[in-house]
Amino acid sequence: MSAPLLVRACRREAVERTPVWFMRQAGRCLEEYRALRERHGILEIARTPELCARVTAMPVERLGVDAAVLYADIMLPLDGMGVPFHIAPDVGPIVERPVRSAADVAALRVVAAEEATPYLFETIRALRRDLRPETALIGFAGAPFTLASYLIEGRPSRDHALAKWLLFGEPALWDRLMRTLVEVLSRYLVAQVDAGVDVVQLFDSWAGALAPADYARAVLPHTREVFRRVGARVPRIHFATGNPALTEPFAETGAEVVGVDWREPLDLAWARIGALGIQGNLDPAVCLAPFAVVRDAARDVLRRAGGRPGHVFNLGHGVLPATDADTLARLAALVREETAAAVPA
Repeated sequence: MSAPLLVRACRREAVERTPVWFMRQAGRCLEEYRALRERHGILEIARTPELCARVTAMPVERLGVDAAVLYADIMLPLDGMGVPFHIAPDVGPIVERPVRSAADVAALRVVAAEEATPYLFETIRALRRDLRPETALIGFAGAPFTLASYLIEGRPSRDHALAKWLLFGEPALWDRLMRTLVEVLSRYLVAQVDAGVDVVQLFDSWAGALAPADYARAVLPHTREVFRRVGARVPRIHFATGNPALTEPFAETGAEVVGVDWREPLDLAWARIGALGIQGNLDPAVCLAPFAVVRDAARDVLRRAGGRPGHVFNLGHGVLPATDADTLARLAALVREETAAAVPA
């Protein structure tokens, strides 16, 4: 049996059409998910395999996408590290005891991934049994820098001042924290692959806050080490956002695919990353507009991809909560139909 379409595209094989999925498609804009959220919290759903599998699978039929992405939170590895956290409405993750000293870093636990988040791997195994073989299952983790920022800041930050204070002012301690996160995150992703995911994506949501030289010196080696330890059993996607000046370094992590946001035209970004696959990159806010606008913007992305092997259609970041699910379903259908029509018979 051939691999799922997404897997083959990530490997830059010639495919019958461009695969499409949307970051944060599991939930957000779906009525069924909102009904579930009236009774259950985000972390409760993520930590309950039956609920997590149900939410993960919801968008596949409803939106017509080629992959299911785990309904999880990038903070979940903290469960095994002994770091209490919660999700505050309209704020995001809150770390109850931020990590800012050598003693704090030394106290972080590194345990087997199955011990840290057993519920996640139970969810993956259930999904792999129930999803159709052609539907890829995407696992993911937050990248070391983004997890470090949350740990140090204690909450989402605009300027990442405390994280940068540690990076610049205590380089040895910063390196110790990052090496601990590399160990935790690589175990976490390897266990996801062992449980049955077809693709993994590493989210570095805050890496764009760094200057290129600082990213290359203090972050890139650690991100590269995570991908090295995960290995190439499944395709690996690296997604970071916010700073086109970092496009080339973002492509140096060892991943097969680079996810790019909407701040740089896809063809220009692809020229800069070289012989890798690319994922993206429609502005999520476009999906709030009338569908004629969405259609034209999507066609521009596809035009820039030019039918070349290695393109995965996605948004340049996650689905916005106000997005109409019908818009995403129509968008997925447009990508399927127009790219299939462009493939020579």
